[in-house]
Amino acid sequence: MALIEDIISRAKSNRQRIVLPESLEERTIKAADKALADGIADIILIGSREEIMARARELGLGNIGKATIIDPATSEKTEEYRNLLYELRKNKGMTPEEAAKLVLNPLYFGCLIIKNGDADGQISGALSTTGETLRPALQIIKCSPGISCVSGAMLLITKTPGEDGVLVVGDVAVTPVPDTEQLAQIAVCTARTARSVAGIQEPRVAMLSFSTKGSAKHEVVDKVVAATARAKGLEPGLKIDGELQADAALVPSVGAKKAPGSEIAGKANVLVFPNLEV
Repeated sequence: MALIEDIISRAKSNRQRIVLPESLEERTIKAADKALADGIADIILIGSREEIMARARELGLGNIGKATIIDPATSEKTEEYRNLLYELRKNKGMTPEEAAKLVLNPLYFGCLIIKNGDADGQISGALSTTGETLRPALQIIKCSPGISCVSGAMLLITKTPGEDGVLVVGDVAVTPVPDTEQLAQIAVCTARTARSVAGIQEPRVAMLSFSTKGSAKHEVVDKVVAATARAKGLEPGLKIDGELQADAALVPSVGAKKAPGSEIAGKANVLVFPNLEV
């Protein structure tokens, strides 16, 4: 659990304002209570104060009163956020009436809080689908400069491979069959997640395939090779290699045999998949 403890320590030293739009969901409100008790983050809950505080009492939570609670139906900022949403989306055909309706959606409202500079991040998905969670983020917050592809990353805590047993894996949640450019961006973004979230100072990215260094011929293998080269161009100096099979990426003896001379083979702490089926 050293990774979790490290993340909590870093969060405490750089407290962020985090929006939780699914405020009545049990795991969410319990996590909010603990985060407030431990001083991990400043929490913003979206919803009716009466309903949220009643839920807190029902679950025996004593710290929810420390949160900022905002009800889109009554907030003095709702009109400002509605206008912001309309300005952001009017060229895409959104009407003022549609903006007025969407601003009442907690997922949209939370993203607008962030876009307006009133919060730093949002966590959701306990009740909402991936699509419902990502749609307002894409429409309002958008991607980092130079990045056009949304991707997800998973942190795996293991006993042996990776960085002190930690592997960062992308993208196994969002883009089912990325093209070459998307796969390259996913590699770069997953490496950045490894640094910022997992605390891995030197990501070693393995671009996975069912082939290692030409052992098989296929258009997907060609895509992985091309994406590896493109990722090097996007972030010069990034330690990345591919195509590699998983055993060659993670097991030193296999990596030395199948990909001699590779600085990644057998030493990877970041794994990138060419599609969700691999």
